[in-house]
Amino acid sequence: MLQFTEKEMAVIRKHANQEIIDQIIADNSVVLESETLVPPDARATWNLYYFCPKHGVRLTWDRNKPTEHVCPVDGEVLTGEPYDGAWWRWLNGLNSKACNDLGLLWQITKNERYLHKVREILLAYAEFYPDYQEHGGIPYNGPGKANAQTLCEANCNIDFARGYDFIKEDLDREEQLYVEKRLLLEGAEFLMQHRSDQLHNHEMKISATIGVIGLIIDNEQLVEFAVNTPYGLKYQLENGVKGDGLWFEGSIHYHYYALQALLNFEKIACKTQYSLKDQPKLQLMMAFPLKLLINTGNFPRLNDCIAGQERLTHSHIFEFAYREYRDPLFASALQTIYQAEERHNIEALLYGVEELPPAKPLACNSIHAEQSGITIMHDNTRDNMLLVKHAPYGGEHDHYDQLGLIISRKGKEILPDLGTTGYGAELHYQYYKNTLTHNTLAVEQKNQPPATPKVNKFLVTDKFTWLDVEVDWRGELPVVDSHTIVQWDEEAYRGLKYRRQLLWLGDLLIEFNDVDNSKGRQLDLVWHVRGKHKQLDATHKCDNPMQGPLARMVQCHQQQIDESYKLSYDIQEQTAFNQHIITNSSASLVRGYAPDNPATTDLAYSIVRSVDEHFKVAVIHDLSEQANIQVQQFVWIEQALELTLEYPKHTLSIKADMEQGEIVVSKECRA
Repeated sequence: MLQFTEKEMAVIRKHANQEIIDQIIADNSVVLESETLVPPDARATWNLYYFCPKHGVRLTWDRNKPTEHVCPVDGEVLTGEPYDGAWWRWLNGLNSKACNDLGLLWQITKNERYLHKVREILLAYAEFYPDYQEHGGIPYNGPGKANAQTLCEANCNIDFARGYDFIKEDLDREEQLYVEKRLLLEGAEFLMQHRSDQLHNHEMKISATIGVIGLIIDNEQLVEFAVNTPYGLKYQLENGVKGDGLWFEGSIHYHYYALQALLNFEKIACKTQYSLKDQPKLQLMMAFPLKLLINTGNFPRLNDCIAGQERLTHSHIFEFAYREYRDPLFASALQTIYQAEERHNIEALLYGVEELPPAKPLACNSIHAEQSGITIMHDNTRDNMLLVKHAPYGGEHDHYDQLGLIISRKGKEILPDLGTTGYGAELHYQYYKNTLTHNTLAVEQKNQPPATPKVNKFLVTDKFTWLDVEVDWRGELPVVDSHTIVQWDEEAYRGLKYRRQLLWLGDLLIEFNDVDNSKGRQLDLVWHVRGKHKQLDATHKCDNPMQGPLARMVQCHQQQIDESYKLSYDIQEQTAFNQHIITNSSASLVRGYAPDNPATTDLAYSIVRSVDEHFKVAVIHDLSEQANIQVQQFVWIEQALELTLEYPKHTLSIKADMEQGEIVVSKECRA
């Protein structure tokens, strides 16, 4: 066995209590308690088809009902494709996971029941695998054999390989050769043919699987291909991780997905010459996203992040990371994870230190990460937070929402980033993945093209934080070394520049939006609030004026606005939330409701629309506990705005020069 020495295995057996053993059995009960079932042909497709098209939630999988697929929201039974093929993909995943988990259980308990189940599964797949026909058609992905995409092939094959390693010495030589040649080597060679020349989490997964198979079957050619060739593991690490440590795709979920793949290889390679531990960016990649934890206790759902993937649950990363590096930050990550669960898991058993050191749990902190393009402003006293996305284009998993905002008040997102749902569900491409469903600027209701925002100024004082950022579509679009499908409208944005300046005071956010719109295109500044509109005047009710992603908006209202307008929202379990819109442009206000995530509830949308050639809008977000900040007066002077805001006990004067990016804030207390 390559994964663990006999000495290490003896320690694992000693510490494997009955609770962990029972958990492994429960996690694999479907496979363990059923007759071994393996698809006889290439009928398995894609697990992300297994989502309700109406609600965007994962369907309920039933081992005994391969042709009936139930929505957990309303109980609707869905039949036929794409659900049947996705059902078989799910089964492949359960089978491969069982190989790894039950193989480990065999080593711990020496109960031959687990050995026999892993042997049955591996021999069955080895029988059919060479004859599985290539099939695919999944966006952005190469084909599969047992499954419909190369990534899924890698995910299953790495668990087949690890399970084989656990039982290899208990198979006769003929069975070993049968599994190694017809399943593992066949799978690795297929993956080598279809690994793409691109930076991508998929290629990290694919290379890791090839490398693990190569180590386990002692094939140096496979390991060299996985680690040292262009677009192999070292190349991905060196070129795909930005200087401050974030994976280039800009999704924290995919950051950890790529890192998990890398560690799947490293957990086996750490004892070999192929270890990547000393690569400078590996520890940096482990650490950086922990600095992006927001005050909800989760990561922000930036770009492609399916609901639930934003949670910090990565014990499979940080148990190993702390053992290898002894970084106190990783101990804090584990202490945070174990606030919600006991430290009784396989990762702690296999890779963790015996006892974690005392460490404070992680908390939300302000950060300005210019290379990754994320700024977080957090007020510790009030527990309010602003996140601004000004990241370079991240390729396939980007959401075309440059200069987008997330605002949370008292630890609750009130202007959220929705993330997305299963990629096979209609809501993914048609709703969540679009500019209009983010808190930013949309032009002609189309998606923003790739761009690299520029930070003009970032200033932190004892009174306020000031961020001045812009995105310019007047030049050539940036490219990324990763395959993409054009899902934006370059012509709609050509020649535009959007500048967003943000003043953060902890209980108040003021944003100054300035759009150079010389061609008079339709501009929509969008904010969606996790709450309810307090005032929707029946006289302004209208048919939905929106197209594309927001064609599904309901209870639509539209009206002209003059200079200023106050919006109010009811927020569950909080006081009302107010926004004050101030503009010297000709504009209308569109309001309504469209889906949250999951799509079982709605968000309140407010959209300021204009075709002015120079569009200027200021928005005051009142995050105060009583929501009682009043706009006493305001004056536009060309490119400057002077504001006077009245608090219960003091007055705040603000002078913002939007052209120069200068801000002056003064406070006058009342007797």
